[in-house]
Amino acid sequence: MSIWDLFISMARAGLLGYGGGPSAIPLIRTEVVERYRWLTDQEFTDALAIANTLPGPIATKLSAFVGFKVAGILGAVSALIGMVAPTAIAVIVLVKLLLTYKDSPYLKGLINAVRPVVVVLLLQTAWQSSQGGTFIDWKPIAMGVIAMLAIFWLKIDAVYVILAAMVLGVLFFRPAV
Repeated sequence: MSIWDLFISMARAGLLGYGGGPSAIPLIRTEVVERYRWLTDQEFTDALAIANTLPGPIATKLSAFVGFKVAGILGAVSALIGMVAPTAIAVIVLVKLLLTYKDSPYLKGLINAVRPVVVVLLLQTAWQSSQGGTFIDWKPIAMGVIAMLAIFWLKIDAVYVILAAMVLGVLFFRPAV
């Protein structure tokens, strides 16, 4: 493992994660769990859960977590730069083209075709994360249903749902000691 591997793996995930941080999650997982085996599926799921409780973009939090776990502070910096820098440079270079062709039916078609793929990638990540045994017990399933109802039906802000889940997790989901 090298600092360069961290940079490249996060740059690859960041550049191909069309649609923002959530769409990069399955790509980050592929890099760190499958390709480099820096984390297990369970460690990745745990990192994702913790990263979702913190403010800020999920992809940057995950990349910094992975980098730190693999190579300390230098690894975190390398992974974070890998996640952010290539995309920032690409945005700067491509903004002129996007503004020039913003009314192009080809560009609109490209965007309309990619959106459902991003949703499938997120569903894939959720499915793969659930395979570690997390959703065998009835409590996580009930928590997921309650969270879905709170967010979609009651229109409660996701931040409050996450905070409530954290409190419930401390009270009712901790392993027996």
